[in-house]
Amino acid sequence: MRVLVIGSGGREHALCWAIGASPLLEKLWCAPGNPGIAKVAECVPIGVMDFPSLVAFAQDNRVDLVVPGPEAPLVAGITDAMEAAGIACCGPSMAAAQLEGSKTFTKEIADAAGIPTAKWERFDDAGAAREFVRRRGAPIVVKADGLAAGKGVVVAATEDEALTAIDSIMERRVFGEAGASVVIEECLIGEEVSIFALCDGTSAILLGSAQDHKRVGDGDVGPNTGGMGGYAPVPAFPPEAERAAFDRIIRPALAEMHRRGIPFRGILYGGLMLTADGPKLIEFNARFGDPECQIILSRLRSDLLPALQAACDGELGNFDLRFFETSAVAVVMAARGYPDAPERGGEIKGLDRAAAVADALVFHAGTEADTEGRIRATGGRVLTICATGATLKAARDRAYEAVDRIDWPTGFCRRDIGWRALGR
Repeated sequence: MRVLVIGSGGREHALCWAIGASPLLEKLWCAPGNPGIAKVAECVPIGVMDFPSLVAFAQDNRVDLVVPGPEAPLVAGITDAMEAAGIACCGPSMAAAQLEGSKTFTKEIADAAGIPTAKWERFDDAGAAREFVRRRGAPIVVKADGLAAGKGVVVAATEDEALTAIDSIMERRVFGEAGASVVIEECLIGEEVSIFALCDGTSAILLGSAQDHKRVGDGDVGPNTGGMGGYAPVPAFPPEAERAAFDRIIRPALAEMHRRGIPFRGILYGGLMLTADGPKLIEFNARFGDPECQIILSRLRSDLLPALQAACDGELGNFDLRFFETSAVAVVMAARGYPDAPERGGEIKGLDRAAAVADALVFHAGTEADTEGRIRATGGRVLTICATGATLKAARDRAYEAVDRIDWPTGFCRRDIGWRALGR
């Protein structure tokens, strides 16, 4: 098979790494890719939103399968564009990707399918939203309805925080048109976990779950980020609970989407809160998370490529995937100043030394190679160091051993990834 992966982050590096191991693979490209991806795929300088160029490249190079990584091209219709050109694309249609593109749409699907979730209301008027907050009080959650790069959610501990969030989102439009309307919902209490499934429109395969660390600082303090690390399996979410959530949340959503004539194909990501009343849905995403993708794929024993093709072909009903009975830990290394003002351009050394640690993997996210081949930081979250082990502690020790071999003066990471699980 000839495969094109779309994206340039750690998630896409992990996808290329996994797909690149398939004996079915003839040629692998990534657009636009990064220096780490370049070691396992041919990178092509096409942006993720340049649909005409992506389609033309896939046609010219006889691509059999396209695998989009990020949410933006999925919500904008990359799957529709590829399929209109006769090219298989493992991702939801633009209509189905509204599970991530619209908080309101997700809530409507959850209510129609009987999926447990927080009570909610939608507002198009900032004044009405403020009045609702004053009536309901805090804590309360304010969400920009549209795509906001994972940053459009404010968990407000006080009414003033909620009112400020409404002003920022709806009046000042800090997230652009994504904040034209908001969803305001009750604040669920518990631990967050993420569950992942590969879907073909009617059937789904459980890929597993992971727990991410969103706050920038040790002990879960500081501002929210795109994710500073994570681990699997999650002791608070054992296999029987995972399977129950799959049956209670993922399957009903898939059935409701099919009933509406907008079947979901690709990766369905459920963000859950483990409440005293059981798991409840926080949100759906239409793709792998990052760094959860790196965690899950590092434990995958089966060939990923035929599974992705089966999802496109509607053949997952009789398909299965196997995973290693190992633990995995991912540590994100970010540029100093992240998430507010990350320092760019710092040289990163020691990557080969880090990758030499047993059962460790180094995934690139925000990197580029300069004219002399030196690797430099170009983003906020720059590297994901992932390691596996027989226990969570063994995996974490290996991950941090690899981290400590990297020489990057302007980089930092959390030193407590997995603390909840190891504390148990």
